[in-house]
Amino acid sequence: MMDVVINSGNGRHMPLVLWDIDHTLIDTRGVGRELSAAAFVEVTGQPMREQATIDGITEAVIFRETAKIHGLTTDRADFERFAQALTVQHVAHGAELRERGCALLGAAAALDALAVAGARQTVVTGNVRPVAEIKLGVFGLDTHIEWEVGAYGEDADLRPDLVDLALTRSFTAAGDAVLIGDTPADVEGGRENGVHVIAVASGRSSVRELRGASAHHVLEDLRDIERLLTLIASRA
Repeated sequence: MMDVVINSGNGRHMPLVLWDIDHTLIDTRGVGRELSAAAFVEVTGQPMREQATIDGITEAVIFRETAKIHGLTTDRADFERFAQALTVQHVAHGAELRERGCALLGAAAALDALAVAGARQTVVTGNVRPVAEIKLGVFGLDTHIEWEVGAYGEDADLRPDLVDLALTRSFTAAGDAVLIGDTPADVEGGRENGVHVIAVASGRSSVRELRGASAHHVLEDLRDIERLLTLIASRA
């Protein structure tokens, strides 16, 4: 794949946009945890009494740490079975996810506006790829995503490694990318790779926490499309 230079309508070069998914573009409102619990019991034979901290963490780490909470030691094969079970759960419960979950304010408009402006868009997410595709597809947010150049929860444990992988897969220099996410882990993943980070306080992390994590810019949500486009185009 060649890295193509594309310009926005005002002549400014638009970078590759790396989107986080959960609490940045969508909110499953508890459905995601329920489906994880169902997959967990299917793979381990034990009910999921408690789930490891999930904000900004990849699915592989969440599964491994959740298993430890339950006194279990797991390996890569266990995780792959869990990832498959989790995908099946999302396929089976897509209608419930659509009914109970939601696309976050401004998400659809932001994705559309960036596409019109000529920006390439992909995802850097802790979700495994099939689940990421289902989650965005359920809410109609998948149209502009270049899935093949994204990075997913099965690819690496840590966010910085996922960001690096997405840059490699897209043949994009760090200075020609912007990451948009809602957690300090997203900010860390971008900054450790020299990627400009726009944080949105649409998840559990506050504006203060995201600023403290050294995000370049922090927004309350994605509703101010003009400001978002300006920040992305300027990367200043």
